[in-house]
Amino acid sequence: MSDAPVKLGITLPSFRDEVGPSLAVAAAAEASGLDGVFAYDHLFRRDTAGNRRPALEMFALMGAVAGATTRITVGSLVARATLRPYATLGNGFDSLARILGPERLLVAIGAGDSQSREENETFGLDFGTVAERVAALRDAVDEVRDRGYPVVVGGSDPAVREVAAAHADGWNRWGGGLERFRQQGTNLRSAAARSPFTVSWGGLVVLAADDATAATKAERLGAGDQVLVGGPDLVAGALRAYVDAGAEWLMIGPVDSSDPDNARILGEEILPRLR
Repeated sequence: MSDAPVKLGITLPSFRDEVGPSLAVAAAAEASGLDGVFAYDHLFRRDTAGNRRPALEMFALMGAVAGATTRITVGSLVARATLRPYATLGNGFDSLARILGPERLLVAIGAGDSQSREENETFGLDFGTVAERVAALRDAVDEVRDRGYPVVVGGSDPAVREVAAAHADGWNRWGGGLERFRQQGTNLRSAAARSPFTVSWGGLVVLAADDATAATKAERLGAGDQVLVGGPDLVAGALRAYVDAGAEWLMIGPVDSSDPDNARILGEEILPRLR
């Protein structure tokens, strides 16, 4: 585990039909001292009523943010190995590295999950079995790594974690319990073939100035039981537990993702509490 201070980032609002909200969140994140902003890789998503929501294409969104920022890390969370040929995936990240500088790019790649099936099949892409998707992940990581920027694997499946340990520069887990994250991260560090090996955690949150306001907001947003809800002290305490469990990066996904004030709270009020 690194002795460097934990890095904290925020996910961008990807499920929109225009880029303005994402650029506003990225600007707020950079101004508030956050370390990174992260783009999802989806073709669409469905809302709670079952309606299709548009999705900004990952490379297009990352490129727009790269051109509008000067300091902050820009990352994928996570690029899906089955959406693009491996050479195309590598060329996209190489292009971003030339825009950003490789030190500002963080690449995370995943195998996709059951929620991705409809997206793939709607666009004529084979979804594949778990074994096929894991093999695609391994091949994608092998193609993209060693280009000057870190490549980590995202996912909790045991086979995915094996790919992370054997082929990647790190691992990210989205959600899940604290003790499971601690155990899996410790095991992966011990088994990792590459050094340094970075362990990170990401999850959904509802933030506000205090716990009561956050709870009211969470009810209005219909946030689920697995969402971290609270003001700066409560959220910082929960995130500190993941840092103590080995997280070197925290990627935070506000449920109300288009509100730039989430970035301000994370950067100005929560990050100092973590450090």
